[in-house]
Amino acid sequence: MRARSVVVYTVLRLLAFLVPFGILMIFPLFREYYWLAAVFAALIGLSLSMLFLRRPLDEVSAGLAARRREERSAASDEEVEDGADGR
Repeated sequence: MRARSVVVYTVLRLLAFLVPFGILMIFPLFREYYWLAAVFAALIGLSLSMLFLRRPLDEVSAGLAARRREERSAASDEEVEDGADGR
């Protein structure tokens, strides 16, 4: 897994939330009810990420799956010790 793809995906997800939140905070109603602006920004950010961030998410997920597969295929310490005993 490349760290670059994780950083890119994280930054884009943060921007998908922070930009709508900043725009909503311009309106006087949302300045008073900032929690409502946060809820709407979260919903907008989720929608944007589902539509436009599919490829970065797939890269991050594939990298995590490959890393997990490598960890499972590597022999554990217990297996190596049992093999050295000759049992």
